[in-house]
Amino acid sequence: MTPSQLSNRDRALLRAVAAGRCTVAGAYGTPLTIDGYSFTDQFAGPRLTGAGLITTTGPLPAPAQLTPTGQAILRAATSRRSAETRRTR
Repeated sequence: MTPSQLSNRDRALLRAVAAGRCTVAGAYGTPLTIDGYSFTDQFAGPRLTGAGLITTTGPLPAPAQLTPTGQAILRAATSRRSAETRRTR
């Protein structure tokens, strides 16, 4: 997955994971909760987990964590978005 393939929702989810706000209760990144609330896009967690961007450690339920690839993709997506914002001003 590349930064340009991430939707705004994907980026928001990755930021929430990076901030330690997400928990995965089952296999394959689902169900995913943010701040204790179910994430309504039931496909985002499995998609980002399958892409190797999100993982968990230990028994489930467990906090979601960004993989090194997830961290790099989020950094690239954030800097790409910032550059686009500067160009439109």
